[in-house]
Amino acid sequence: MSYIKPTDVVNGMVAAGAAKAGAGTGQLLIRGVLGGAILACATTLALNASVQMNGIVAAIVFPLGFVMIVLLGLELVTGSFALIPLAVHRKQASMGDLARNFAVVITGHLIGCIGYATAYAAVVTRMGTSDADPMIQMLVNLAEAKTVAYAGLGASGMLLVFLKAVLCNWMVTLGVVMAMTSTSTGGKIAAMWLPVTCFFGQGFEHAVVNMFVIPAGMMLGADVSIGDWWLWNQGPVLLGNFAGGLLMTGVGLYLAHRTAPSGKSGRAERESLDQELRSLTSSSQDI
Repeated sequence: MSYIKPTDVVNGMVAAGAAKAGAGTGQLLIRGVLGGAILACATTLALNASVQMNGIVAAIVFPLGFVMIVLLGLELVTGSFALIPLAVHRKQASMGDLARNFAVVITGHLIGCIGYATAYAAVVTRMGTSDADPMIQMLVNLAEAKTVAYAGLGASGMLLVFLKAVLCNWMVTLGVVMAMTSTSTGGKIAAMWLPVTCFFGQGFEHAVVNMFVIPAGMMLGADVSIGDWWLWNQGPVLLGNFAGGLLMTGVGLYLAHRTAPSGKSGRAERESLDQELRSLTSSSQDI
């Protein structure tokens, strides 16, 4: 009884994108900080599960941070990559709104993730007095695997990290949208959990997770520079996450379930949808 039809979900996606684009700068910054910190916290829990058990358990544990962010109405820029461009397309938000949202929320994520990384590094090293915690070496290895390991592959490494980011945010944005398919809290949680588990379990690249993992690894001794972080991971991952969210979820679901305005049918409806497809393609290139 709590199931929501895909066509209504698409309308909800547009409305959610418009609401996010129109939110106040202060609100966006706070939501971004909280979203980044919560996801960072969930990441360490998942990594701990991986150390203690195995990667599949880590994938099952990780979505709890994502669920908390969505249910509390906080910000996760990777989810907005699928929503706000649709609101811009439907003229319920402007490109300026889109740019402001992305810039402020990414800034908030960086503050939240690096703040949590600083505190967590102090905890696992017992205020710099011990290197016995296995999480220390795990974070160091992850930071290097997510940066200099790609650099070692050259152009192929850059393409690889971009593709992993595209596939990651396909799943993450599906989690955001699937939360709209139910009106019950339990239904939302179950719907979100599935695709997020799928991305984490396969080692795809998520920009906000990496805003914690890589700086934390650097603080703990990883041989990674700020340039390595942004050139070989953060920059291409943000671009790949954007492409995956926009094209594979935002545009894909919108075109799959969009309904023509009332009174249009047959050939007129097909022409309307074809025109909208051309418009969306053009908008995607502009963004």
